[in-house]
Amino acid sequence: MPQNLLHGLDVRVKFLSPLCTSEQFYYATEASAGIDLRACVSAPGVVVQPGKRYLFPAGIAIEIVQPGVAGFIFSRSGLGAKQGLTVSQGVGVVDPDYRGEIMVSLLNTATEERLVQQGQRIAQLVFLPFFHAAILPVEELGTTPRGAGGFGHTGKM
Repeated sequence: MPQNLLHGLDVRVKFLSPLCTSEQFYYATEASAGIDLRACVSAPGVVVQPGKRYLFPAGIAIEIVQPGVAGFIFSRSGLGAKQGLTVSQGVGVVDPDYRGEIMVSLLNTATEERLVQQGQRIAQLVFLPFFHAAILPVEELGTTPRGAGGFGHTGKM
């Protein structure tokens, strides 16, 4: 099992099912940014129909020890590009005070059904810092050359 030698964050992990174990929860390489999350479902797995979503249990709960850090669930690039299975909400957020099971909602963007098997790597969990903003109500915002222009305002090229 590869170990990330540059770790600087303690995360307590509780394994919730004998289907998902500590032997399956690790960084794939020393330089991996995320830890693969696996589908913790019964064999043979779950069929996700085209255009449909399924909420997969990951079989783990976590406790992020360091303040100001949250877990973010991203799609696995190969699963999305090759199979059309992506995290349905774009990016999932695991707040640091959440202690329940991590769940991964996958959307099948392909035109065929997809079988997600027990233990299959379905997403990746990345730990990132976040900031709480001081909310400052104002009557006016500062001006910029862009202003309120959006959705293609700056052109295509």
